[in-house]
Amino acid sequence: MSTVLLLIHVMIAMALVGVILLQRSEGGALGIGGGGGGGGAGFMTGRSAGDALTRATAILAACFFATSLTLSILASHNSASGPSIVPTSGGEGGLAPLAVPGESEPAAPAAPVAPSGPQVPQSN
Repeated sequence: MSTVLLLIHVMIAMALVGVILLQRSEGGALGIGGGGGGGGAGFMTGRSAGDALTRATAILAACFFATSLTLSILASHNSASGPSIVPTSGGEGGLAPLAVPGESEPAAPAAPVAPSGPQVPQSN
């Protein structure tokens, strides 16, 4: 189910990119039918082509939004039952201490070590 929805989502995204690229940046449309001034000379006038592209963009954007929400809901339902790479129990921060071979219990954390850099004499 999620694979089919993901493929539909990708096709909607590609169609949305194509429709957006067809539009002019001035707010008009591409003028697909030619003859923008003639009263019915072309298939679509410039204004009707712009309205169609604007409507197609809005519809594709709504479909993209709906498939995005649906995919995120499906992913959250599937992740609750699936395995995770992040450990959920253990030591501090979710990490379990390492076990040393031959010992029955893991070793305790070592005490902090003082820095071993060059010592600077302090003047009074």
